[in-house]
Amino acid sequence: MKRRNFIKQSGMLVSGAFLAPTILTATGKQIDFRSMRPVADKRCFTSKSVDKLISKVKTNMADKELAWMFENCFPNTLDTTVDFEYIDGKPDTFVITGDIDAMWLRDSTAQVWPYMPLIKKDKELQELIKGLVFRQTKCILLDPYANAFYKDVTKISKWKSDKTQMLPGIHERKWEIDSLCYAVRLANEYYQITGDISVFDDDWQEAARLIIQTFKAEQRKDGTSPYTFNRTTGQMLDSPVHWGLGRPVHPNGLICSMFRPSDDATLFPYLIPSNVFAVLSLRQMAHIHATILNNQPFADECNNLADEVKEAIEQYAVAEHMDFGEIYAYEIDGFGNKVFMDDANVPSLMSLAYLGAHKPNDGLYKRTRAFLLSKHNPYFLKGNAAEGQASPHTGQDNIWPMGIILRAMTSTDDDEIVKCLKMLKETHAGTGFMHESFHKDDATKYTRDWFAWANTLFGELIVKLNEERPHLLKINL
Repeated sequence: MKRRNFIKQSGMLVSGAFLAPTILTATGKQIDFRSMRPVADKRCFTSKSVDKLISKVKTNMADKELAWMFENCFPNTLDTTVDFEYIDGKPDTFVITGDIDAMWLRDSTAQVWPYMPLIKKDKELQELIKGLVFRQTKCILLDPYANAFYKDVTKISKWKSDKTQMLPGIHERKWEIDSLCYAVRLANEYYQITGDISVFDDDWQEAARLIIQTFKAEQRKDGTSPYTFNRTTGQMLDSPVHWGLGRPVHPNGLICSMFRPSDDATLFPYLIPSNVFAVLSLRQMAHIHATILNNQPFADECNNLADEVKEAIEQYAVAEHMDFGEIYAYEIDGFGNKVFMDDANVPSLMSLAYLGAHKPNDGLYKRTRAFLLSKHNPYFLKGNAAEGQASPHTGQDNIWPMGIILRAMTSTDDDEIVKCLKMLKETHAGTGFMHESFHKDDATKYTRDWFAWANTLFGELIVKLNEERPHLLKINL
């Protein structure tokens, strides 16, 4: 499909879907449970294994509304955001985030992540994921500091006036540690499932070297960085302070991130969830280079950097909270200043168990999680519509469905999970889809109609429950 038609068609289909007559049962009227998916021949990519899984899981779900939401959300990435083709004989997959015509390294990995367990038996889906690994590698080689890209390098970004190096093909150049981590996460998981080492070609290895080079540069041990960013907008979170350099840090081995996964500027440059994520990614790169690529020196370099970052996290990022004991700070500066909060985007402190950095019952994680779900966290909101984690990205009144989903995915308590499912069911505003955020007192006031990451993450939660706690799906909420 031509890129132009892909965007136009996907956008029209999704926009049209939202116009279908659906009304929340809270109003006393019944929802029309017609599928909100594009018709079969209008979907961007079709996977028989995904469709088969949807049918299987739906039969185990007692709540019709929740099952309808699952059917709409789980395939949303494949239905509406994927541009797949072969370029020079290699698969190439470009995945837009939804209503923004660009591909984020973070979002694109997260959007396809729930489909990963299916790729070993679904060769077409495997090719799709392989193509995304190749596409992400191209993006990193273009600019490891950029977070979002275009497939059409002639497309002019709305952010072309940003005061940073805007190369052709870049939508946005916000330096976020997690962007590079997500690319490693995808390639590693693809290999772990399929055993296919062809993704670790010369380009991927060059990208790996760029990742290490960038991480080390952003440790800023000499007080400098090759990266600056400044944007002229009315939103102060759109740029780091001090003319794009960010606040001062006292070098301690941690890696600076000028932006959070929300694309908001950090308060203090040492963003702890992203540094924890970096340790995981560095270990994965080390294993790949040691066991597959026969490059022990580079593997050692990755492990040594991981050790350094891990030790710094343990020494500087864990602090005594007056009500919760030792917990993670969200951001620090190395001078002793810390901010205690969280942001609903992943990586977050809440998501550390989801990402595999902690077990749900680890003491440090449990204490941190308890803080995150308390009144002491300035971005944990309670309202008439729901309670949940928020983000400075959407202000002081909006809860993120993604935060509610991650709360459920990291919970070991059935009652808490059911509570989260009820809130998700009650706050989709009759659309059958997740949104970026909604007002804590009125879920009909929401941001982003078409946010594929949140949709497929919700689907991932339902699949996880079907596998691990199927009794919860037998409940009619």
